[in-house]
Amino acid sequence: MEFVIISGLSGAGKSRAASFMEDMDYFCVDNLPAPLIPKFAELGMAGAGEYDRVALVTDVRTGTNFDGLFQALDDLERMQCSYRILFMDAADETIIKRYKETRRAHPLAEDADSLEGAIVLERRMLAPLRERADKIVDTTNLSTAKLKGVLRQMFGREGTSEGRMEVRVTSFGFKHGVPMEADLIFDARFLPNPYYVTELRSLTGLDRGVRDYVFQNGQAEEFLGRLWELVGWLLPRYEEEGKTSLVIAVGCTGGHHRSVAIAHALADKIRVQGWPVAESHRDLGRN
Repeated sequence: MEFVIISGLSGAGKSRAASFMEDMDYFCVDNLPAPLIPKFAELGMAGAGEYDRVALVTDVRTGTNFDGLFQALDDLERMQCSYRILFMDAADETIIKRYKETRRAHPLAEDADSLEGAIVLERRMLAPLRERADKIVDTTNLSTAKLKGVLRQMFGREGTSEGRMEVRVTSFGFKHGVPMEADLIFDARFLPNPYYVTELRSLTGLDRGVRDYVFQNGQAEEFLGRLWELVGWLLPRYEEEGKTSLVIAVGCTGGHHRSVAIAHALADKIRVQGWPVAESHRDLGRN
């Protein structure tokens, strides 16, 4: 069983981080009292795996003394329940700006004579917890998408595609219109067209004869290589920006031959590199 304790400064992105952790199949609980944390761990360890990944948000709302939380963490260690502490931080100026934009009151507003004073007080209170943190994320210059990508890298399951950006490669025919959902569109109409070969006309780019014809003169192979050079460079950068899905569309005239062969080959290249890939051919059933 794995516990992630999410804490940090108010306005630094704890709630946003918890929502992203939930997308990665963590069971998230906000502001659980510290004495209940070991009890929750016992429940999860005795269960059937439904609570094997838990993220708990704790902050100054639980009180000014974190001794109870540290005791709870010591109890988790004795129970051999692994945990990590994720501490969310941001520059004072950024937190002040966020509070002004949301017009919310700081949880320590009544204990300080200004918002800036409340932030200083909170930093002092949270210092012992920050020192014990396994991961510290400064959201000062992080967009929402970038934060999602950072957390995916930190807490996605190793050796799986969980939390990774999903890639869909589709073929289509320009005469039927461009796919509205496409993020990247490539045109394969410059390649030799099997439609004009009588014995290939009724086949598709998934058939060996059509693929051999499309790739026979080296142009398709070079096109695929250049295509992969671009796509392979883009994929990790889109993922780092927090993009959760990417649709790549390859088109030809009717969407039966050239685009299908290229899309199929491109999907194979992406799949070999470990990305979760879905392949579809939108216009195979159309005339």
